Amino acid sequence: MDLKCHTHADARDVRSLLLDIHDEVYGSDPDPFHSRERFSYFVDLWSGREDWLCVSGWEDGDPVGYAYGSTFRPGGWWKGTDRPRDVRGRIFALSELMVVPQWQGTGRAQRIHDALVRTVDVDFVTLLVDSTHPKVRSLYENWGYQKRDEAKPSDDSPLYAVMVKRVNH
Repeated sequence: MDLKCHTHADARDVRSLLLDIHDEVYGSDPDPFHSRERFSYFVDLWSGREDWLCVSGWEDGDPVGYAYGSTFRPGGWWKGTDRPRDVRGRIFALSELMVVPQWQGTGRAQRIHDALVRTVDVDFVTLLVDSTHPKVRSLYENWGYQKRDEAKPSDDSPLYAVMVKRVNH
């Protein structure tokens, strides 16, 4: 799998890619929270941050998936929850990790994840996992994440498990 790194400066160029992969993953989901329109809001919000980073994976010129996020500002944390007392220092918020259905379960998600995490100089990585997806939560636990809290950042969002991993570069 080929990996490509993207920054805030590339956001406009990769926006369609991110939205198209989202549609492939969530196309049959009737929940308005997972609509392309709703997701485009989050893509624009996150990619508008100057320290936004994204890694995309490619097989034979076709997209496999991507992961993106940015660092929290000092004192920042996920909306709707309190930062754990022992999570201090530089924190990277992994906002999205998506792999097209054809490549799910092949280990490519972890390769994309690891490539992104290697690009950031932080003490912790944190992410949110839909609480109704225990298999996804278990996958992240196998990668070293621990559930630390739950959050519902907006009225229309699912309840999420807040997961944290200490990074040892």
